[in-house]
Amino acid sequence: MVTVNNLSLQYGKRVLFDEVNVKFTHGNCYGVIGANGSGKSTFLKILSGEIESTTGNIEFSPGERMSVLSQNHFAFEENTVLDTVMMGNKRLYDVMKEKDALYAKADFSDADGHRVGDLEAEFAEMDGWNAESDAAELLSNLGVREDQHYKLMNELPSSDKIKVLLAQALFGNPDILILDEPTNDLDVNTISWLEDFLADFKNTVIVVSHDRHFLDMVCTHIVDIDFSKINLYSGNYTFWYETSQLLLKQRADKNKKNETKKAELLDFIARFSANASKSKQATSRKKALEKLDI
Repeated sequence: MVTVNNLSLQYGKRVLFDEVNVKFTHGNCYGVIGANGSGKSTFLKILSGEIESTTGNIEFSPGERMSVLSQNHFAFEENTVLDTVMMGNKRLYDVMKEKDALYAKADFSDADGHRVGDLEAEFAEMDGWNAESDAAELLSNLGVREDQHYKLMNELPSSDKIKVLLAQALFGNPDILILDEPTNDLDVNTISWLEDFLADFKNTVIVVSHDRHFLDMVCTHIVDIDFSKINLYSGNYTFWYETSQLLLKQRADKNKKNETKKAELLDFIARFSANASKSKQATSRKKALEKLDI
């Protein structure tokens, strides 16, 4: 679970977020929406720890692992495709590399043997022996051919690098998955596979996307960033949109009635405020006018 407490972010005089309180619970997929410049990507960066808020804090359930879709397509150029995917689970990858380095030592000591034993136990606990096959399966499902799995990232076309980074984010069943525009530059078949994957995903997903169909297919909740506030709604994008349109219509109807009432009050005040016998009523109308919310 992710809990955001009294979060604010300010750049100079511009307030991007103001006293935001929101909770993301296990098993749900949250679609983050809002106008361009409202702070959608910035909010994800705060959640992932990439940038700090001005005030407030974020709490995570103990022991949960977060995975974030990398936006830097050139960060892993000298790594193989499979290694890049497995780096999505940093602890697992670090254990694997340390273990391999110890086994490769020419002067393997008793201390090294004890350390390898600890690493092997941790590796097995994290299902490390299936890591490479799981990474390869993810890549194949995303449309990255098997003959590319052992190539360096700098040998891949841009379209395949995006898929590898997506596989990296999905790898290892993270407890919290943060995705910023995951469908950008993906083909229709890959998007369809990702929709199915996220629909079956059992943990927490927080995703920014301009693809309304994608949000409809995967989201259980909508997170609307508007006027420095964040409001949480149950349902997918279409449900949120239809509800918001209904609320806008109700607000417009109420405003129309209030405008009519305002005109009537102003007319009464203009006609009778100078009339001694009607002055009390005119004063009463002025107070009523002040209370009108338009």
